[in-house]
Amino acid sequence: MTTLDDLPLRDDLRGKSAYGAPQLEVAVRLNTNENSYPVPDAVVDAIGKAVQAELRDLNRYPDRDAVALRADLAGYLGHELTTANVWAANGSNEVQQQLLQAFAGPGRTALGFGPSYSMHPLLAAGTGTRWVGALRDPDFGLTPASALAQLEEHDPDLVFLCSPNNPTGTALEPGVVTAVLEAARGMVIVDEAYAEFARPGTPSALALLPGHPRLVVTRTMSKAFGFAGGRLGYLAADPAVVDAVQLVRLPYHLSALTQAAARAALAERDALLATVDAIKEQRDRIVATLRARGAEVADSDANFVLFATGGDQKAAWQAFLDRGVLIRDVGLTGWLRVTAGTEAETSAFLTAAEEILS
Repeated sequence: MTTLDDLPLRDDLRGKSAYGAPQLEVAVRLNTNENSYPVPDAVVDAIGKAVQAELRDLNRYPDRDAVALRADLAGYLGHELTTANVWAANGSNEVQQQLLQAFAGPGRTALGFGPSYSMHPLLAAGTGTRWVGALRDPDFGLTPASALAQLEEHDPDLVFLCSPNNPTGTALEPGVVTAVLEAARGMVIVDEAYAEFARPGTPSALALLPGHPRLVVTRTMSKAFGFAGGRLGYLAADPAVVDAVQLVRLPYHLSALTQAAARAALAERDALLATVDAIKEQRDRIVATLRARGAEVADSDANFVLFATGGDQKAAWQAFLDRGVLIRDVGLTGWLRVTAGTEAETSAFLTAAEEILS
């Protein structure tokens, strides 16, 4: 049987593992930060009609620049953004990969503050970019002083910031983004995949875009919109950044069906985003309940919660799975992450947690 060792794989990829979480059929699946609520029937019908309208013309390539979709996304984001400020691709992962292709690559360095999204170093590796794993503070926060000290040490070409951060759930204080923007000589990417779940008063880096041409804010429709299967991510930035990304994007990278489905979903956003408050309520319920039982829990502005297991997190993960609850071991010693699901799913998790964490 042929193995990777038998193939002329790039040396810098040897020994690495592909990104992924266990895909298991269990009663309660709370491990990938999906929106647990199914798409409403009215939205299903709207998306179906939009996709149906594209089928006869599938012999033709889609709009290469996805202009109408980008206009709709700009309208959703507000902040006086226009089509020229927005770019879309197959999930925010592809958006970030394109940014690395354009602004990083061989001979350049990208930096992120961990623990954070594990795809960022993998995307860096795939684009031949040197990765620097800087560190967040012990409480999973990040102060301007700590960020600046690590920037000065490593002098990266591109910086990733996550707000809210995955897997900790913590949002950044505005001063951190501003300080990094002032100090970094290259691009600054703020990953806001979970922005719609932030607690009231949590600012978005979108407000900092005017006057900061090296700032990019990436978003996704996978989480709050419940559109994970549709694969649609996007960025907001100075128009020059959008021009740069188009130098490296694959031709016709975004299918006509994806564009049509995403536009229909955006048009029905009130119905899709109606579940956000319910998810936030379950998130806060998880935090409050676990803390009341004496567990250490990170503050969360996302649709998930990071909590301490009080021991071997691998054993705790298996104990949850044995009870029909699939959550995520993100490789952080002594901690596990659970997605805030429906009320019933959250109750199942909390019942299991009472047995396991006691």
